Amino acid sequence: MNILQYLINGISIGSVYAIIALGYTMVYGIAKMLNFAHGDVIMVGAYICYCVTVYLGLPVLAGVLLSMVVCTVLGITIEGLAYKPLRGTPSLAVLITAIGVSYFLQNAAQLIWSSNPKSFTSIVSNMKPLHLFGSLTITGEVIVTVAVSVVIMIGLTWFTSSTRIGKSMRAVSEDRDAAQLMGINVNRTISITFAIGSALAAVAGVLMCSSIPVLMPTTGSMPGIRAFTAAVFGGIGSIPGAMLGGILLGIIETFAKAYLSTQFSDAIVFGVLIIILLVKPAGLLGKQVQEKV
Repeated sequence: MNILQYLINGISIGSVYAIIALGYTMVYGIAKMLNFAHGDVIMVGAYICYCVTVYLGLPVLAGVLLSMVVCTVLGITIEGLAYKPLRGTPSLAVLITAIGVSYFLQNAAQLIWSSNPKSFTSIVSNMKPLHLFGSLTITGEVIVTVAVSVVIMIGLTWFTSSTRIGKSMRAVSEDRDAAQLMGINVNRTISITFAIGSALAAVAGVLMCSSIPVLMPTTGSMPGIRAFTAAVFGGIGSIPGAMLGGILLGIIETFAKAYLSTQFSDAIVFGVLIIILLVKPAGLLGKQVQEKV
């Protein structure tokens, strides 16, 4: 029965990784850049929800919606001020800028909210856990987290394949210059991508702090790194790959902590990633693209 409990816990934390990884994979798939500040947008979203529910006394749903709005604006602002001027420059310049934005957000959060840990109330505190087969427990956080991640993945898959904006995103992802020649506004498409990814980061931040109720200025750093690993694991640029990679990574991490070592669980996770990339460099669901030179 413990194995089933660990499996459920792994799927729960993996679902959070999957939501974060979706933001990474969308930005990389369309803008061809790694937004390492994405993990800190998660932290900002969690803090906004915390302030709305604790200081303003508003319902959790209002906190989630407001955090999505703030993170959406933040994502568009980051893209416009930090990344847009670097379009067409070497990828190393964009990478260094992303790391700089990440440190800026962390230090800004520390100045605003201090570095003291804050208790985050569960968003589903009124939902009673399900007890199955005696000792198997499925909490409300697990149910909501998995359900939200599945809905988001299905919604994004439909959005990118059936809507005009989604098709523009796919066109920009395939060939930015050709898409621009066909009349697609590339800058607006990339901004919308950052907006969607940042809104997802806000949701992931709230779900993550609801499961692990501690909030600090570095809240999103380690989950952000793991979610990036999940995106690469599943095949960065692939929405189903981000979902699969996140869940598998969560399961591997949970079982590694339970049966091997809590201290070396991260090493085990990254070791599995290295093995996967050696066997299939594009990730589990990624496509190997051959470039002509």
